[in-house]
Amino acid sequence: MMLASAAPSQNDLAFEQYSAKLLNDMWREFPEQGITAGYYKYADKMTVPDANRRAKNLAFYNAKLTALAKFDSKTLSAPNQVDLRLIQNRFKSYLWHQSVFKHWQWQPSQYNVGNTLGVLLNTEYAPLPTRLRQVSARLASVPAYYNAAQVNISTPTREHTQLAILQNNGTLSVLNAKLLDIVNSSSLTDTEKTQFKLRYDLARNAITGYVDFLTKLSTTLAKDPDKARSFRIGRDLYAQKFSFDIQSGLSVDELHQRAIAEKTALHEAMATRALALWPSVMGTLEIPANKLAMIRAVLDELSKRHTTRDKFVETINAHIPALEAFVREKDLVDQDATRPLVVRETPLYMRGSGAGASISAPGPYDPTANTYYNVTPLDSMTEAEAESYLREYNHWMLQILNIHEAIPGHYTQLMHANKSKSRIKTIFGNGSMIEGWAVFSEKVMLDAGYDNQSPEIWLMWMKWNLRSVVNTILDIEIHTKNMSRDAALTMMQNEAFQQETEATNKWRRATLSQVQLTSYYNGYAEITNLRDEIKQRGISNSNDKFSVKAFNNQFLSYGSAPVKLIRELMLDDVKK
Repeated sequence: MMLASAAPSQNDLAFEQYSAKLLNDMWREFPEQGITAGYYKYADKMTVPDANRRAKNLAFYNAKLTALAKFDSKTLSAPNQVDLRLIQNRFKSYLWHQSVFKHWQWQPSQYNVGNTLGVLLNTEYAPLPTRLRQVSARLASVPAYYNAAQVNISTPTREHTQLAILQNNGTLSVLNAKLLDIVNSSSLTDTEKTQFKLRYDLARNAITGYVDFLTKLSTTLAKDPDKARSFRIGRDLYAQKFSFDIQSGLSVDELHQRAIAEKTALHEAMATRALALWPSVMGTLEIPANKLAMIRAVLDELSKRHTTRDKFVETINAHIPALEAFVREKDLVDQDATRPLVVRETPLYMRGSGAGASISAPGPYDPTANTYYNVTPLDSMTEAEAESYLREYNHWMLQILNIHEAIPGHYTQLMHANKSKSRIKTIFGNGSMIEGWAVFSEKVMLDAGYDNQSPEIWLMWMKWNLRSVVNTILDIEIHTKNMSRDAALTMMQNEAFQQETEATNKWRRATLSQVQLTSYYNGYAEITNLRDEIKQRGISNSNDKFSVKAFNNQFLSYGSAPVKLIRELMLDDVKK
């Protein structure tokens, strides 16, 4: 259990005071990051991503790193040592992205005003007139924002160009006639309403102009592919990005080899499960001699049980209360009914990345705002594509998806992160810890008897877990070993048993992101190892036995810090 800490030293107090000031400086300098964290004081300011802004960014990060270097980590408490390392890693990462990776040149999709406008309009952090004035002020800078974006773009990838077109067209759905109706019926003055409408029109024109610019660019790149940059970032950049983003105890090559070995182990475990299920699922049909073919046959037959395309979002929404009840019944981790979870259709400006579901959580400054479970409906799919997708997210897999994204996965973890004593550990969160917890939480539920320990849910979970493992192999081999599209689809369909639509979407996702797909398996493996280590050392409940809930609550209490740093803190607490 968590023990009371000693009174902070003068060095700790000085560091904590500086950290608080640093955050305030960040929100003033980078208002969009503040909005993500739930800090709206500077929400009326928009960052225009031009050369002058990049120079200011570099100066800011370098100045803060210089100031942080004055703190001797050995004189700080263990939690503050972790905070110091998190800030330093993030600022060094920012510098690297801007000066080395230079994604601002070749990823047109990073330029989009839709998300921040959507947050300000949909989050009731202030009275409506206040929020509309902030939106109006931001709209005034939209033309300059997109002018800077066009100047910045140099040798983009075709994939990011196409995504930018899709998502910025989606942003136009935020600036719609309904918004003008809201403005006109609000208590803004007539002058403010007129000003809003003018800025609204100019902003829409700027977005449309950016889309037109990219559409012409996309046509040029299609005619002359040599003018486009490859989406593959190569071995050196990949290793550097992996170091900043994942903060693993493993190298890229080590994680790759572990994933390959885990794939083989999962095939063996799935074969055992599938063979046991064969009589009840496949009847008297002859069992294939090929192990993977036998697994695939059972999975394909089970996958015929699924919801309909029209009820896909509705089915997900209806399942959430059952997950809450199961976690409560088994006493697996603390929940908080005051932190609302809302299932919604994915906003248009967020679609097209290859991920069909995601979580948009509030930041630690506005923790009781809605957490949105974004689910993309299947409207745009053909009948064949929708059927393939529904077979992938069949009766059992859809439940695992809901565990992963919602309870006790992302929603639960991010809710706990917002309650962390250290905002640094939440704001500078680690993606591998976040994704790793979501995967780990699935196993927690199955170990606790979810779905009555049915062999079907276990086989489907193994398939799901195999997806995390294969994500790692794919991402590394696509970006560092030039793995082809055909080879990737073959691995996903033949060795990970994925349906065609899922595999196609994953390929698209791998072309639009780098390193992120390794976060699932890396985080899951690290958390599982830590749980086993803590189990041996002993976190006790009142019966002096290992407590699943005690471990989960304490692990989540450290915000979203990297697992290797949470390990240091937890072991330190155990020693105490």
